[in-house]
Amino acid sequence: MLFNTSKCRVMHLGRANNKFEYTMGNDTLEVTNEEKDLGVITSSNLKPSKQCHQAYAKASRALGMIYRSISFKTPSVYLRLYKSLVRPHLEYCSSAWAPHYVKDRILL
Repeated sequence: MLFNTSKCRVMHLGRANNKFEYTMGNDTLEVTNEEKDLGVITSSNLKPSKQCHQAYAKASRALGMIYRSISFKTPSVYLRLYKSLVRPHLEYCSSAWAPHYVKDRILL
C-alpha cells in the first residue's frame, strides 16, 4: 500500500517519550501536538479541553442563529430547535472524548 507522506504525521504521547524522528522512504514525518480526525481533536497530552471548546463554540453559534432568526418564540419551538440544532454539536462522539474535567463539564 502506498502512503502519501505529506499527509502522515507523528504525535508523541507521554512525558517519558524519547521523541524519535520517523521517516517513510526518504521523507521525514512532520511532528504535531494535536490532530483532528473524524471531527475529534486528539492532543499529545490526551486532554479533551480543545474538543470541549470547539463543541462549545459551535453550539453557541447555533444558539445565536436560533435567537436571531426565529420570530415565533415559544418554549416548545425553542426546545425542538435546541434538540435538533444545538445538542448534536455537544454530543457528537462524546464517548470518544468524554469531558472528565470539571472545567470542561461546566463549559458544556
